[in-house]
Amino acid sequence: MFTRSLALVVLAGVVAGCSALLVEPPRRERVAPEAGAPPPVKPAANPKLRVEPRAEPKPHVAPRRPKPKPRGPATVVVTVVDGDTHARIRRARVAIGRRVDATSPRGEAKIRVRRRAPLVVTVRARGYIARALRMPFQRRRQVTVRVYRPELQWRMFGATATRTQAHPRIRLRPPFRRVWSRGLGSLLEFPAVVSEGVAYIGNTRGTIYALEMRSGKIAWKYDPPGGKMASSPTVRGRELVVHGMDGYVRVLDRRNGRLRWQRSFGSPIESSPVIRDGVDYFGTARGAVYALDLRKRRVRWTYRGRHKITSSAALAGRTLYLGDYGRRVLALDARTGRLRWARRVDGRVYGTPAVAGRRVFVPSSTGRSLTAFTIGGRKLWRVETRGYVYSSPAVWGGRVFFGSYNGRLYAVGARSGRVLWSVRAGGAVSGAPVVVAGIVYAGSLGEQIVGADARTGRVRLRFPHGQYVPVSGNGRRLLMHGFSRLYAVEPRRR
Repeated sequence: MFTRSLALVVLAGVVAGCSALLVEPPRRERVAPEAGAPPPVKPAANPKLRVEPRAEPKPHVAPRRPKPKPRGPATVVVTVVDGDTHARIRRARVAIGRRVDATSPRGEAKIRVRRRAPLVVTVRARGYIARALRMPFQRRRQVTVRVYRPELQWRMFGATATRTQAHPRIRLRPPFRRVWSRGLGSLLEFPAVVSEGVAYIGNTRGTIYALEMRSGKIAWKYDPPGGKMASSPTVRGRELVVHGMDGYVRVLDRRNGRLRWQRSFGSPIESSPVIRDGVDYFGTARGAVYALDLRKRRVRWTYRGRHKITSSAALAGRTLYLGDYGRRVLALDARTGRLRWARRVDGRVYGTPAVAGRRVFVPSSTGRSLTAFTIGGRKLWRVETRGYVYSSPAVWGGRVFFGSYNGRLYAVGARSGRVLWSVRAGGAVSGAPVVVAGIVYAGSLGEQIVGADARTGRVRLRFPHGQYVPVSGNGRRLLMHGFSRLYAVEPRRR
């Protein structure tokens, strides 16, 4: 009896438990929090639960273009043009490897090549500088090569080795239009030199720039350590010879501005290079004059003077002419450095003598004058101004041109020394005048350049930028020199 009662009690408990599992628990109603009550606290995250970080989107990277692969055989066309006049050149010899063709009347040469790849093209034409360039035939079949006449380049200070400051072949005259300009960071005391479509110029900080004459784009620049510069460079083949105020002669690769070699002379050099047969002639602040063989990289001879030299050397025949701060003009044998003669002037010689018509024209800064001698050393005449004459003279058409700190540009007869005319330059003239196509240009500290007819003195141009030197250029364009900016101009089309 007791056992049966116990079984009934256990069965009733099991049924009650099952019914409790089947009953849905009551829902909890959401009650809005009272005003001012703190927000409900969220339950803490399960520390064992691993949450994968959200992947950041990867930046889009443009696929690299594969380098053009050399292609198979093809006929390529090379057009040869004059780099200054843009005229097409006929009968030029064009070579790619051993394959050669002559340009047609249209200036085109057609050559069959084994593969379209970067290939060296060599061009030679009568009266032009030979050029060798690597051309991208893997990209295009037709290319253009520009060649240049040597007589239309401006490769050294003074335009010629005799430092006449007159270019004999360039025929550009005003009125001009401005093509481009380029700031160069610091004072431009000496003019640019130009060869094969590129202008080379240094500022007073010593930075050398290579500028494309077509666009003004900087092809390269070279910064010598601690360098300063008060001269123009000189072009010699594929090299650019540079003199520095730090006493170094540097030889740069004209194509890329890389330093090939250098040599120290232990004294500031303000002489611009004049080079003949691979020999560079220049003076230093210690009064020495050197002949440096650029091929053998050694000094051929040295003349030991006693007075500072800032003058560049004028080279005429076998004689060098320079001035010094000892109030003298020196004539040295270019082969040996032996002193041929020395003559006194009435003050320091800062500028560079010019040699023309068997005469030597010597400026004197503190003497405020220009003096003429024969090439043998006999004094001919002297013209005095009321201002310093730092200006190197220019010689053209039987006339000598120079500027003075009195603010005037002078023209005097080369034989007589008689003043033929003078014009206001807009300020003190410190740099050398330059003659191009019968127009004489002078820059002034009044920040302008004046251009006058060399025969009559009639003013043909006033350019609103200038300082020291006025002009250089090539057969296509002239370069006007401002304080620290270069301006390319060309004649207006009429």
